Amino acid sequence: MKLELFDYDLPGELIAQFPAGQRDASRLLVAHRRTGKTEDRNFSDLPEYLREGDVLVLNDSRVIKARLMGEKIPTGGRVELFLLRRLSDEVLSDIRDSKQIIPGESPNETNLWECLAKPGKRLKKGDRIVFGKDQGMELVATVIGKSGDGSVTAMFDQRGDEFDKALEKVGHTPLPPYIRRADDAGDAERYQTVYAREPGSAAAPTAGLHFTPELLEKIREKSVETAFVTLHVGLGTFQPVKEAEIEDHPMHEEFYHISEEAARTINRAKDEGRRIVCVGTTSVRTLEGASVRGHEGNRHVRPGWGSTDIFLYPGGRKFFMTDALVTNFHLPKSTLLMLVSAFYDREKVLEIYRDAVRKHYRFFSYGDAMLIL
Repeated sequence: MKLELFDYDLPGELIAQFPAGQRDASRLLVAHRRTGKTEDRNFSDLPEYLREGDVLVLNDSRVIKARLMGEKIPTGGRVELFLLRRLSDEVLSDIRDSKQIIPGESPNETNLWECLAKPGKRLKKGDRIVFGKDQGMELVATVIGKSGDGSVTAMFDQRGDEFDKALEKVGHTPLPPYIRRADDAGDAERYQTVYAREPGSAAAPTAGLHFTPELLEKIREKSVETAFVTLHVGLGTFQPVKEAEIEDHPMHEEFYHISEEAARTINRAKDEGRRIVCVGTTSVRTLEGASVRGHEGNRHVRPGWGSTDIFLYPGGRKFFMTDALVTNFHLPKSTLLMLVSAFYDREKVLEIYRDAVRKHYRFFSYGDAMLIL
């Protein structure tokens, strides 16, 4: 399928640079797949479209302050690191075996990260970088590896709580590239869902930014169940599709966790024919990536840790777990727009987007939302 089929015109002024004054005061465009009807509502109206027995699936990943501004030791040259993901014990063991880490260093005691670096070309193995030098708390990293894709492997001197506290103090909220301003104090709270618990994301699961504790309570009062899954969002979510045929696009990998409790809630609902309402494309990727054939032919999700590089686009893999979707408006030619188009219909989704432009909906991370039923 041609990449150009997922393009649309978006005036720059509709790209939200700041969040709405109140989380659930954003607008909500409701699209009914069965009838083709759309409605213009407010996000606070969402409970009206949920019914008793639905399961609302939310991604509780927490955004870390992944952007670090520092300087090389001892030259003082400016360096920026963007933390992409903490490397697993298996990767740490491989690095230690290759002598990149001092023999005797336990992988479990090493704080190793895959990062994007600016200026990456000037960095070399062994370079030391200090962050927060003038903020009363420092982080120090050593470059121990480089890759051809521009990323580096950095090992931090600080570990555990010491690292987490320092990162919270000296790091910056990793706003997406289309938000053309520096982060401020308000972003630390607003670029985070109210139910975020598990640190690890380099970008927010933005469909969840519209929820308030009061709105979630109102939803539960309708006997709607909630299930929390964790998928750590990486920068791959913003990776542009460069191939003319979308099937040739190499999809990024993201790591997820589904608890035993969440799996039971979701699987019981599927067995009983109740709706699974996913909040955001990350929840969709988690459930669809973890789905297997269950009892009597029903699809179930497997609990536990995993990773997914699932690519959902029109004409591709079917949706087995997702019955309804809450999502923001996505970039032209993006894999997220392709996922939404696969869930509904490409032409109808693009018509909805054009209508949203005419009605001055706000787009992307801090923008308005859609509900597809």
